[in-house]
Amino acid sequence: MKRLSWEVLLGLFLITLSTFLYFIHYLIFKDAHHIIIYFLGDIAFVPIEVLLVTLIIHKLLSEREKRALLKKLNMVIGAFFSEVGTQLLKYFSVLDPRIEEIRKELIEIKDYKDYFEIDFTGLNKRFNDYDYKIKSNVKVLEDLQIFLSGKKDFLLGLLENPNLLEHESFTDLLWSVFHLTEELIYRANIRQLPETDYEHLASDIKRAYTLLVFEWLSYLKHLKDDYPYLFSLMVRTNPFDPDASPIVK
Repeated sequence: MKRLSWEVLLGLFLITLSTFLYFIHYLIFKDAHHIIIYFLGDIAFVPIEVLLVTLIIHKLLSEREKRALLKKLNMVIGAFFSEVGTQLLKYFSVLDPRIEEIRKELIEIKDYKDYFEIDFTGLNKRFNDYDYKIKSNVKVLEDLQIFLSGKKDFLLGLLENPNLLEHESFTDLLWSVFHLTEELIYRANIRQLPETDYEHLASDIKRAYTLLVFEWLSYLKHLKDDYPYLFSLMVRTNPFDPDASPIVK
């Protein structure tokens, strides 16, 4: 209400000022006809002014703000992959019994002499058609439990970032990883679970795995387009490549 009152007062002041200036103009030139012509001309231009200001200029500013926000979000996504995402993909790929069907395609990324030749659209389609499977492995589940329990505070910090609401797919990924973290933490002994519970954990991992692969590809494309030196490091530390090494050979 206070903000509205301030705006109303400002509007009344501007209207009063405009009326006063028109009155001064009339007192000096005694030409009401001239005032009416220009007044109507100014009113006729208002719709065009609204079009220019509220639609075109506002849209340009909004696009600029959106690009700046996405740049900040990609920094957050980069932190996620550095702390959690890349290692998670290593764990998940071990649990994927069909990983050899796609491993070669993901490893071949590093063999492109020109990174701009990489067909990310084709890779996304390939993984959209891929039948994700998860086979429980007690040792890997234990390692996952230890790893994710140590990253719980980090994941909570990311979920508290209000800007992530602008990136729905990444938010869904965070929730799926956080849910998996909670599921694993609540189990005191991973080695003594019924088969039905292993299947439940496998479905939680599959959900996170599916979302994580797409976000990883999306982040790779962003780095290729904007930060090729970081892209080179990501490719050399490819989580799907068992022989990956950051050392340039």
